Amino acid sequence: MAGPPKSPHFVIAGTGYTGLRVLNALPADRSFGISRAPAPSSGSEIRALDLDLSGTQKIDLPTPCALLYSIPPATDSKEDHRLESFLARLQPSPVRLVYLSTSGVYGDRAGELTRETDPVNPSTDRARRRHAAEQLLQRWCAQGDCELLVLRIPGIYGPGRLGLERLQNGAAIIREVDSGPGNRIHVDDLVTCCIAAMTGEAPPGIYNTADGDHRSNYWFRRTVAEFAGLPAPHEISFQEAERTWSETRLSFVRESRRLDTEKLRSVLGARLRYPNAQDGIRASLAEEDL
Repeated sequence: MAGPPKSPHFVIAGTGYTGLRVLNALPADRSFGISRAPAPSSGSEIRALDLDLSGTQKIDLPTPCALLYSIPPATDSKEDHRLESFLARLQPSPVRLVYLSTSGVYGDRAGELTRETDPVNPSTDRARRRHAAEQLLQRWCAQGDCELLVLRIPGIYGPGRLGLERLQNGAAIIREVDSGPGNRIHVDDLVTCCIAAMTGEAPPGIYNTADGDHRSNYWFRRTVAEFAGLPAPHEISFQEAERTWSETRLSFVRESRRLDTEKLRSVLGARLRYPNAQDGIRASLAEEDL
């Protein structure tokens, strides 16, 4: 494969928290978004398409086209039928497809450094659906001569995604001694990585997409509270969390790993603005005050 075209058109499938920011960072005359419910306040073109409804509405892509897919799988199936429906409607195929997956596909690594070459071991339905989607895309892209780049992403934070309301309501956090290393990325840096994947010369493949700051979720929540001028959150043991937290919430803290981001920096060439999460937290709080 020859790599992405020099002046492609861009399509963003899913214009939520991350996708809309990517769309707004791209040339408006060569980009459009696809969403179930287009945001009326967006200055970019967004076309409506509900992948949960049956139908054969085709998606006409400009050529050549680089496509970012950020639509989450439905939660009522082990497969990603939204993705299957989307791929079946494309005409023609994009030359490059970037898929936003999750680092949860690695499962619990007991805090070990985790590279893209390490085996996957998804232990939650959420992660299994993402891994199934990765496999589906690998087959589909191979058949259609489409380059596939998979970004495996941990928790995304940024303006409106700091958990302030939960902290203000007195939600507890797991104490430091029971907290493993963390992985996260500021939404602005994720946008940078998405655009690099769509437009750069990086080869197809899997990229761990995180800031490389492995401080724990305990540290992150305490720091957000401190910088926001809130009281330090109440701390509980992991055993107490198992008794009082929902299974969904527990699933995010049961696993521990440190994502290796060398490939992101040296191969994808992403230059992150907030490799130190302290700076990202400050910037997010400042933007929320605007």
